[in-house]
Amino acid sequence: MEIKKTQQITATDNPVTKKKAADFVTEMKGEVSKIQWTSKDELITYTKIVVGMTFVFGMAIYFTDLIIQGSLHALNGLLRLIGG
Repeated sequence: MEIKKTQQITATDNPVTKKKAADFVTEMKGEVSKIQWTSKDELITYTKIVVGMTFVFGMAIYFTDLIIQGSLHALNGLLRLIGG
């Protein structure tokens, strides 16, 4: 019994696939060149805003936690005083 070997065409051997890949890369370069990138000054400003607001919200959460913790501690002391 004779088995015939089939010729397999890989994606790198196919000229149509190579052309599609080259077209894709060319189109991507064109699209990237259309992007309006943020200037260095804007980037620094926005970074400062993000870092500052992160600090502000972190401190707000911290102080809220302190208030809740103090309230619960006071409530615990009051309940121990009342209940014994």
